[in-house]
Amino acid sequence: MDLQYVREALNVQDSEVVNSLFFNANMIGSRFDDVNLQRARFYDVNLSHAMWANVNLTNASIKDANLSGMTIDGVLVTDLFDAYRTLAR
Repeated sequence: MDLQYVREALNVQDSEVVNSLFFNANMIGSRFDDVNLQRARFYDVNLSHAMWANVNLTNASIKDANLSGMTIDGVLVTDLFDAYRTLAR
């Protein structure tokens, strides 16, 4: 199914949308509850102010990311990297 130039909310439930492509899509305020994003790829995506809870990040990879202000369990990621670099010396 192709949806182009749609300007309304979509409610997708109990669906299989494997191998779907979201390109130039504004998804501000969208919710993803009980969603399997295994092997999903995110490129040139704005995730500022996004929140993840109860997330499995096993073997996930973050590359070339701006981590300013990002926290994990309340700890700034930049502080974690600073501490790691200090210990690695």
